[in-house]
Amino acid sequence: MSVSANVRESGAWSAPTGGYHLVRNEVHVWRARLNQPREALNLFQHVLSAEERARAERFHFEADRRRAVIGRGLSRLLLGLYLGRSAPQIEFKYNAFGKPGLADSSLPFQFNVSHSGEVILVAAAIDRVLGVDVEQIKPDMANGEIAARFFSRRECSTLMALPREMRAEAFFACWTRKEAYLKARGDGLSLPLDRFDVAFSPAENPRLLATRHDPAEASRYTLAALDAGPGYAAALAVEGSDWRLKCWEWPQTDRSQIDAWIRQAAP
Repeated sequence: MSVSANVRESGAWSAPTGGYHLVRNEVHVWRARLNQPREALNLFQHVLSAEERARAERFHFEADRRRAVIGRGLSRLLLGLYLGRSAPQIEFKYNAFGKPGLADSSLPFQFNVSHSGEVILVAAAIDRVLGVDVEQIKPDMANGEIAARFFSRRECSTLMALPREMRAEAFFACWTRKEAYLKARGDGLSLPLDRFDVAFSPAENPRLLATRHDPAEASRYTLAALDAGPGYAAALAVEGSDWRLKCWEWPQTDRSQIDAWIRQAAP
């Protein structure tokens, strides 16, 4: 896992324990798979609000419904643990661009969700805005024409200077870092993608190189690359630099761990 120089790295994805908790100056990222056992899916469904279940049911494809249920269900479970309350009791609000947050603005917890293909990521922190993005690598998208539409001139030059066989991974490394930053800001695509540059070549640490819309923002956020698995690119953008990254794997097949989460977070 590649992280910026100011962020302490935790290592590989870890299994949660009974004593799992989030502390200040830590950023946690959870990875869950689309193919969940029935017990886990039932748990995620159980903690959703009626509106969230209805929204998930409106998706035409089963895979999209699962992504919506797992992403929001896991977010609720984590926030329920942080707040010491039942996950179904968590209330959300949305900003003008659709970014979700806790309805009670006095609570310090921040979270963000992303999903693509078989992977769902949920990121959480205390008193730090953040954004996470994961994308399934699709080599046919990694071309100069698409890059010219979404990347800055500097980023396009960096991409096209790489050997052809490296461009697909580099393209999606750039894409996810830009998306993570936009999601951390919480203002959607109101900021044109060519107004800022990110470092994404294999020789560079992830970081914001320039933020022409607001030069101070380049030092306000820290970027980190996440190892989402073979065939995926993922990135995290977090306010500040003095934080430790911890990565957790949702217990996909361990029934005893799933039962423990049921008892703790969905009474």
